[in-house]
Amino acid sequence: MTLDISLQQPKLHVFSTSPQSSAVERADYIAKVIEVARWSEEAGCEGILVYTDNSLVDPWLVAQIIIQNTTRLSPLVAVQPAYMHPYAVAKMVSSLGHLYGRKIYLNMVAGGFTNDLAALKDTTPHDKRYARLVEYTTIIQELLKGPAAVNYHGEFYAVDKLRMTPPLAPELVPEVFVSGSSPAGLAAAQALGATAVKYPQPAEQEPDCHETAIKTGIRVGIIARKSEEEAWRVANERFPGDRKGQITHQLAMKTSDSAWHKQLSQMSAMPSENGSHYWLWPFENYKTFCPYLVGSYERVALELAKYLELGHLTFILDIPAAKDELEHISVVFSSARQLVTK
Repeated sequence: MTLDISLQQPKLHVFSTSPQSSAVERADYIAKVIEVARWSEEAGCEGILVYTDNSLVDPWLVAQIIIQNTTRLSPLVAVQPAYMHPYAVAKMVSSLGHLYGRKIYLNMVAGGFTNDLAALKDTTPHDKRYARLVEYTTIIQELLKGPAAVNYHGEFYAVDKLRMTPPLAPELVPEVFVSGSSPAGLAAAQALGATAVKYPQPAEQEPDCHETAIKTGIRVGIIARKSEEEAWRVANERFPGDRKGQITHQLAMKTSDSAWHKQLSQMSAMPSENGSHYWLWPFENYKTFCPYLVGSYERVALELAKYLELGHLTFILDIPAAKDELEHISVVFSSARQLVTK
């Protein structure tokens, strides 16, 4: 079974997420990345998100492993300006395109964990980081468009007569996502013609994206089964309470300037007995960084349909726990599309 993402227009863009090196034994990590990438490709995902932060292996090396072990899956590589010059990012995209003929997506990240930024001596204020991100990404985009040399003189970056070789084939020019829910993040996405990716609120509280000119997507986990009882049993087994994780979460809240982090943290987890299928328990226990939709195929499909109707066409799923998890998710996406078209 494959994800039903292209039966009708507009097309959905569904991405999974690659495992984090910090959560897998070193000896097993490469095999796990390959396994999840192949599950994702077989399920019909367009691409797979690869995280970046100080605690993880380099995302470009992970992206290459994914490309070498799949036939069409596109890595969605997280890019943080503090880690490398925009020319280096463009060179990586161009080189992978030249070597493998595979398209890369870029997930532009303005912030990060506070301690990571402090260790890098990056004291740029929140909104200024997004202004910097616009300059950074603009240089990457101009270099990859080629073949003309790029001249750019901004507040944060400047290049003169800079040219990208080997040139990137036009069909491989990456689409850009911007992670962020704040006004500064949304403005950056609009300036770049990028897709703004956010961590959604319950569908009833989400604004209608049709009212803006910005392409939008959401980052969300899904656990769906034939019955409510089975779905919640799986969810609670996968994400049991963790006191250490709860303390870590609370500490992170005190130092984070992330708009989405604060937004989610202000919401209390809503248990199944209250009738909600929007679940923050994994986030509150520091097990993942996105909300979950949990319930029967019918109920989760209904929730997904609401997000679709609001204009979200890109979905970045959490790391799949098993191959059959993506099969269950395929069922709800197919049903959600049918609900929207009725």
